[in-house]
Amino acid sequence: MTTKELLTSARAARDSVAVLSDESKRRALLTIADTIENRASEIIAANAEDVNNARVAVSTVMIDRLTLDEKRIKSICADIRKVALLDDPCGKTLEKRVLKSGIELNKVSVPIGVVAMIYESRPNVTCDAASLCLKSGNVCVLRGGKEAILTNKSIVKIIKDALEQQNIDPCAIGLIEDTSRQSATELMEAVGLVDVLIPRGSAGLINACVEKAKVPCIQTGAGICHIYVDRSADMAKALDIVENAKVSRPSVCNAAEVCLVHRDIASVFLPRLYERLFTEREKKGLVPVEFKLDDYSYSIINGKKANENDFDTEFLDYKLAVKCVGSVDEAIRHIARHSTFHSECIVAEDEAAVEKFVSLVDSSSVYVNASTRFTDGGEFGFGCEIGISTQKLHARGPMGLDALTSYKYILRGNGQTRW
Repeated sequence: MTTKELLTSARAARDSVAVLSDESKRRALLTIADTIENRASEIIAANAEDVNNARVAVSTVMIDRLTLDEKRIKSICADIRKVALLDDPCGKTLEKRVLKSGIELNKVSVPIGVVAMIYESRPNVTCDAASLCLKSGNVCVLRGGKEAILTNKSIVKIIKDALEQQNIDPCAIGLIEDTSRQSATELMEAVGLVDVLIPRGSAGLINACVEKAKVPCIQTGAGICHIYVDRSADMAKALDIVENAKVSRPSVCNAAEVCLVHRDIASVFLPRLYERLFTEREKKGLVPVEFKLDDYSYSIINGKKANENDFDTEFLDYKLAVKCVGSVDEAIRHIARHSTFHSECIVAEDEAAVEKFVSLVDSSSVYVNASTRFTDGGEFGFGCEIGISTQKLHARGPMGLDALTSYKYILRGNGQTRW
């Protein structure tokens, strides 16, 4: 099936999906979760082939993002079940009042329609997108990366089978199997067939979609996330937070890429950070973190001198850019220049510094004394997420069900006219 044919089929399925009852959607999602679990061996076999094919071209941390095993599939299915049990976001009355004309105005939440996604080597996104779109009454069209194509085909086939069991049009989910640039371009230009495009992946992918798309596009994902360690910080807390944000899963968009340290504590804090992230990890046989250091921090600990691009790079790897600053104001200015407005953190006990940071840092999620790794739809109570929006219009931060709805005004009158 060509991309245009698939989009046309998705458009045709839109109305039947939009009017599904909450009970029908709930049953369908629970069936999808059960079917995926029961057929997990099919997905794992397809995934093993994808992983084997990708090893020659993809880094170790990216292989981790691509890999599915029984434990991860169970986690995915648990998220689908959580979504199934959430309140239906559609048909909610958001506002109701009577106008001076006597007409009753009702503002009601409605599905967006056809939601298209372009994403890379994370097959869990396939399940997240399908479940969130179905629960919010939307049709989804997915175009994953070539690294995960066999896995995605297996998952989508299983979901389609589950939808047919529930008498729901299987075209409610579609997978574009052509992973060339041409198919991506067709999605970006599918005016009249796609209601919104959500890219999820590297900065290059997201920027290409934002710059070239002719359909509405939500900017998501790229995460140059900062942790600022203030001079008032509890150092034990700061070490735990930086370690978690950097190494718990470095290949994800909410991992820390930059650590800003107040100069007043740098001579004490940085050697302890180096010990934690380099020396101790090396002793344990773990991958040590490579430090990219500004001149001040380079005079304190070992590492490589940062080049002009290191503070603008989403490493997605065991690498951390470090810069020393003289104040919370300097940290805020640095973040404003270099952030992708995803997630930032201040570690501090000084309330004045904290309030200035949270007030002036203009990112979608701003943390006080907690790891940036919590920026996630599941952690925010959304079941899962379709992406993390770094823009301000319509949706911001982890995008759950409500972010996949729009609204319309329904006006009820009794013969009123306006001249």
